Amino acid sequence: MNPFTYERASDAPAAIGLAKGSAAARYLGGGTNLVDLMRETVERPEMLVDVTGLPGGIEPRADGGLRIGAAATNTALAADAHVRTHYPLLARAILAGASAQIRNMATVGGNILQRTRCRYFYDTAAACNKRQPGAGCDARDGFNRYHAILGASPACVATHPSDMCVALAALDATVHLDGPAGPRSIALADLHRLPGDRPDVETELKPGELITAVELPPLSFARRSTYRKVRDRASYAFALVSVAAALDLADDGTVREVRLALGGVAHKPWRASAAEAALKGRPASPESFRAAAEAELAAATGLRDNAFKIELAKRTIVAVLSDLTGDDA
Repeated sequence: MNPFTYERASDAPAAIGLAKGSAAARYLGGGTNLVDLMRETVERPEMLVDVTGLPGGIEPRADGGLRIGAAATNTALAADAHVRTHYPLLARAILAGASAQIRNMATVGGNILQRTRCRYFYDTAAACNKRQPGAGCDARDGFNRYHAILGASPACVATHPSDMCVALAALDATVHLDGPAGPRSIALADLHRLPGDRPDVETELKPGELITAVELPPLSFARRSTYRKVRDRASYAFALVSVAAALDLADDGTVREVRLALGGVAHKPWRASAAEAALKGRPASPESFRAAAEAELAAATGLRDNAFKIELAKRTIVAVLSDLTGDDA
């Protein structure tokens, strides 16, 4: 058993002061990921700082955007009327992500920072560069059906598990942080790192930094948006491929604006910038959608068990965009 101390913070400055930037301290939200990792001895913190008492309000902004407190539960965010009306892809992503019991506990901040569900990461007898740098990666030649096809490296082929983060990436979300050096903000799409040769360094957070809020910009066309998750079973399963999309069409049927992000395919929520660029100004047709999907997946590389995900991702992109245009072809 790994001994640790527990402290409960009343606000962000108190939490940061308790953690003191220590690598041995962890912020505790709903605990739906961290407690599992502690149980498996993957995480061995010496201190837990409970941050569930931090602000968790969900507040529309005057400009039409939305500010979400990091302690908001996934259930509250998915049920919020403003979210369901103005950002339906976010509500759908959260509802696809886990059981109701887990959504009731999980916080927005914790969801963003959850770690991979790669079986080799959880198995302390397996070689895993993410858990122990330099150990190797058993997933590359092991069971890798759920692993990355984009942005992977020889050191790591794990995927980020969050559904909510895929929607947030598509929505141009900004993450607000506070820490020993003071507050700062970063785009959610830039928060998570690709593995490179240091897959153990998963985000751009500095020691002791804490997520305090997430902001969504006003995107009027996000009312026309959706999230689709392809998985091996209908109940509580991680994505093989997921697609978050929002679409704005001009009067002549061409794509005026589009937001597109993929899940289940990379070490981070994958903003599909190449597909977005290929779609703007093009007819909103299955042919254009397929061409955009081909552009996005051009650099994809499959492993023994997951090469099928390349074609699956392309088809899911086409299906989701076709659904948003009312064309099921």
